[in-house]
Amino acid sequence: QVQLVESGGELVQAGGSLRLSCAASGRTYGTYNMGWFRQAPGKEREFVAGISWSGDVTSYADSAKGRFAISRLNNKNTVYLRMNSLKPEDTAVYHCAAGSAAAVISARPVGYGFWGQGTQVTVSS
Repeated sequence: QVQLVESGGELVQAGGSLRLSCAASGRTYGTYNMGWFRQAPGKEREFVAGISWSGDVTSYADSAKGRFAISRLNNKNTVYLRMNSLKPEDTAVYHCAAGSAAAVISARPVGYGFWGQGTQVTVSS
């Protein structure tokens, strides 16, 4: 079992930056691939970025490439999402998720068995 708690979301102007954090509890945290997803009102949950259990492999949605960076510190049970050059369309609730340590990082919600409650990111124009 893994429990996940996100933080760091806030209101920011377009062009600004944020760093989201996801604190995990559970002795097996280091054996999970981790992902960040987001969900805007009236839209489906969408993949943003993922990172392998070792931290060696990352994957990004096209909308995040070049602007966002995912990282993890297993000794601190924390995964981060650094977001730069934020746009109004980045406004959403951001969730972190833990999934099995598969060789391919899943971009689908069904690939993750544990979810946090989310943190709100609002980007004003």
